[in-house]
Amino acid sequence: MGWLTAASLQGPPYDPAAQTISVLAAPGNSGSWVMTAAFVALGFCHLLTAWGLRPAAAAGRVALAAGGVSALAVAVFPAPSSGGSLGHGSVAAVGFAVLAAWPVLAARAGTAVPWALRPFPSLGATAVMAVGAAWFLIELHLHGVAGVAERAVTTLQSVWPFVVVVSCLRGPLRHRCPS
Repeated sequence: MGWLTAASLQGPPYDPAAQTISVLAAPGNSGSWVMTAAFVALGFCHLLTAWGLRPAAAAGRVALAAGGVSALAVAVFPAPSSGGSLGHGSVAAVGFAVLAAWPVLAARAGTAVPWALRPFPSLGATAVMAVGAAWFLIELHLHGVAGVAERAVTTLQSVWPFVVVVSCLRGPLRHRCPS
């Protein structure tokens, strides 16, 4: 996780409970290059997964790809070290939204569909991510533990594509994901 390395490079002035991971990529911070590289890597991972995840519905693949583009844009439009940024905030909001929506948009029905692409798990993943994003917004507004909330939701949004891919690769050969 890039934010762990970037936070350790930043040192004690950085409060991971209250401050967002985007602050770690702010120009002038000692770990900004690590966090920027992590955003770029995550963006490309989402794009490659969207391209290769043929069993998913097209709308979900497009939303996952949009999440990848958003991660790349977050690297291009970093947050300032203090205060807000309309450009960064807008890109991050779009990223949170499309990455929360992609599981339900990728869902397909049928017994041969990998379990993580079935409607119930997909809806559950989207619901958990949407609740996490709402928690993050609330904490950001209240100046609470926004860093904790952001890490929770971004971890879910980063891990779910991997879970979906693993679900496609598991199972009997005749039930493997169609190309």
